[in-house]
Amino acid sequence: MSGLVGGGAFDFDTPVDRSGTHSEKYALRRQLFGTDAVEPLWVADMDFAAPPAVQAALAARVAHPVYGYTVVDDSVPASLAAWLARRHGWMVDPAQVRLAPGMVPTLYAAVAAFTEPGDGVVVQPPVYPPFFDAVTRQGRVLLENPLLEGSRSETPSGYAMDLDRLEALARGGARLLLLCSPHNPVGRVWREAELRSVLDIARKHGMIILSDEIHADLVYAPRHGAAADAPVHVPLGALATPDDAVITALAPSKTFNIPGLALSATLSSNGTVSRRLAAAFERMPVSVANPLSLVAFEAAYTHGEAWLDACLTVLRGNRDALFAALGAAERARVSGLAPEATYLGWLDCRGVGLDDAGLMRGWVEAGLGLSAGARFGTGGSGFMRLNFAIPPSRMAACLRRVAAFSQR
Repeated sequence: MSGLVGGGAFDFDTPVDRSGTHSEKYALRRQLFGTDAVEPLWVADMDFAAPPAVQAALAARVAHPVYGYTVVDDSVPASLAAWLARRHGWMVDPAQVRLAPGMVPTLYAAVAAFTEPGDGVVVQPPVYPPFFDAVTRQGRVLLENPLLEGSRSETPSGYAMDLDRLEALARGGARLLLLCSPHNPVGRVWREAELRSVLDIARKHGMIILSDEIHADLVYAPRHGAAADAPVHVPLGALATPDDAVITALAPSKTFNIPGLALSATLSSNGTVSRRLAAAFERMPVSVANPLSLVAFEAAYTHGEAWLDACLTVLRGNRDALFAALGAAERARVSGLAPEATYLGWLDCRGVGLDDAGLMRGWVEAGLGLSAGARFGTGGSGFMRLNFAIPPSRMAACLRRVAAFSQR
């Protein structure tokens, strides 16, 4: 099969051997699944080579033999500001962009900056596990606002925010909301009306919002024109005013498959919250001025757009094939709704009749290493998360295993 599958000039199908690279996805298989003989479809990185522009920029920087202390010049935040204008229609001042050492440290810094021990912080499970850890490991009170599970007819991707409960929590004194937008793991793209409702609640009750938008660039547009209620990512910060206590957190890591370089950014038009978050980072003994991370960040946002468009075509093909296979299987006991964003499938395995440990064993026996839904908190039990960002030729083999497990 040609390596240029769905990606035009870019190769998304030739396998990339990740052995010997300290890859978390591959190196931890035996520890997590008890065997190396599983297709690893768990941790959220892609099995695609990074954009050629990023590879070239890194190679050029590595060719310079000195890797000394580094500073951030204006071109780095400017590259993100230009990307947001082109890709999302959000005009921002590059001076408001502050670099950060990754999304997880940003969650911890936000909790430290805007709350005190004993304060309440809202998360909306099922959600990315570090959302919980950033709260509980710093002595704050975890306030859950579980997503409402429904059907496609009720809400896109089958999930909605419980706005009534969110307001009750804010009224009760919740200091901070950790928002996941688009949402990991359920793949939901929040619509503008929903986000405006969240903003209204925060304004009314003085609640601060940290919006994790790391998957913002991985939204699947409609195939044919602008369908009604089409999934379009709306940055929360684009709706906020300078008086709103809103911080948007962004990164090139998921978009361009460079998470190991650990560089992200925060953005807020509210000077007070921006300074408080910056002060929290200053208390952390970490640096964002890594010479390779900076080069990759700027190259990705400046020259990576064509690669991303091609990548989204491949991801859409994998996504559609996965959920078509589930829907076509006779006596299928695994189901799910195709995500509007991310490369993560949220599979409902409750029909299999196994507990969470049994589900994990069953998938491993089928030769697939997935993420256990229970790790994502309330509403996750009985689900599994499947990362479909792999070469299409490998996806075809995985689909046969998925279908076999679904009908077991």
